[in-house]
Amino acid sequence: MEEIGKYLEALHLDLRHVSQLFSVEDRELEDQALFDWKVWEQADCFRCHMRWHTTEHELSVAVPEATGDARLDELHRKRAVRRLCRQTLYQLLKKATGIHPPWGAMTGIRPTRLFYEALEQGVPEAEVPDRLMESFDLLREKADLLAETVSSQQKMQPPDDAQADLYIGIPFCTTRCAYCSFSSGEIGDGHLVEPYLNALIREMRSGRRTLDAAGKRPRALYIGGGTPTSLTAAQLERLLNEARTLFPEANEWTVEAGRPDTLDREKLKLIHNLGMTRISINPQTMHDETLRRIGRAHTAAQVVDAYRMAREIGISDINMDIIAGLPGEDTAAFDKTLAWARELQPQSLTVHTLAIKRTSRLQTEGVSPSNVDEVASMVQAGKRTAECMGMKPYYLYRQKHMTGNLENVGYALPGYACQYNVDMMEETTHILAFGAGAISKRVYPEEGHIERAPNVSNIEVYLQRAEEMAERKHRLFCE
Repeated sequence: MEEIGKYLEALHLDLRHVSQLFSVEDRELEDQALFDWKVWEQADCFRCHMRWHTTEHELSVAVPEATGDARLDELHRKRAVRRLCRQTLYQLLKKATGIHPPWGAMTGIRPTRLFYEALEQGVPEAEVPDRLMESFDLLREKADLLAETVSSQQKMQPPDDAQADLYIGIPFCTTRCAYCSFSSGEIGDGHLVEPYLNALIREMRSGRRTLDAAGKRPRALYIGGGTPTSLTAAQLERLLNEARTLFPEANEWTVEAGRPDTLDREKLKLIHNLGMTRISINPQTMHDETLRRIGRAHTAAQVVDAYRMAREIGISDINMDIIAGLPGEDTAAFDKTLAWARELQPQSLTVHTLAIKRTSRLQTEGVSPSNVDEVASMVQAGKRTAECMGMKPYYLYRQKHMTGNLENVGYALPGYACQYNVDMMEETTHILAFGAGAISKRVYPEEGHIERAPNVSNIEVYLQRAEEMAERKHRLFCE
């Protein structure tokens, strides 16, 4: 019992993640009059009994067989207890509330991992969806979505330990979106931009030396934010020229040009002429009233103009982001945005589900989530639209506080899936990341282990400590 008690010490966060699938507040799990549970070992089984209000549920699982390796045995026993407790709470709350979460008992942000795990265990690919439905209680449509996504990814360039993706972060926006929780700030009078670029470029140059010392070569490069195109044309040209000089081997170049109000013909020509292969122009919605409500300083007409200019200049790979469940929008409003997506014909379409995050303005203003069933219908409509445009899902992820515990899905035409998005989400490729809030990752595939070197998020602190951030990355990759 003492050993099991040790396993339970870090389990409370896991149980809260499960309870959030059913919109059960944390305080209800902390009140023993409402929620009570115990775990014990009996006759070669771990057993768990839980009670929530007047509903009770009990499950058991076999104690894992000993391997002869004490450390491994301890890990297997701990995992068995953890999964048993999560599954018991899931079944208890499902029985008590009558709710069937679309992703079942899955609480992680990368459900594709479970698909890949099943493949590694020798389960035939055609049987994996049924296996996941049985093990995690997810709906058939979500199991099939996973299968489609993994099928798309298997057609792409596989991970290579000798390569690393590159991320360059520009943490400035013209305005801050109401749903945003990223480490970015409004550009204001721009007084921080030049010092930031100076520090960023020093870090990038150091990163090139780190790549060479570690024996890695560039794979995909992604310039994100924030809004990189909030820079002036001269500043953007300086950044892109530096990236092309330092990392010419990269085989994919993406620039987030998400805000159409930050785009003009000069910037789009720079992006095209300097060899960027992919951009994102992200309306989120094509309704001006909603755009004002969520703090986007542009109109739907500007989105149309931006796509037209990009096409005229010769940019042939454009992604579009839209969000299901924005405040004040219903399925009819979302359908109109989807109609515009069909009209503008991006090469890829990312359908996000609104997540009201703790540090966002929507949270501080107390905005309530949209109707769950309606948002689920929007997400399905997004999938149908992508399919009608000839696209397939190629990456997906989930977040905390998503409406209806749904998902974000990236769809793309054949040959237009973004390699960086897959690498980042699946965490199968090293990432060398530059800028405030950027997180570098070194992947150890044999061990299933990842080490990280995060940069500080505060822009002014980053300016003071950029050299330290560069040294962190060098230690991560070279020591």
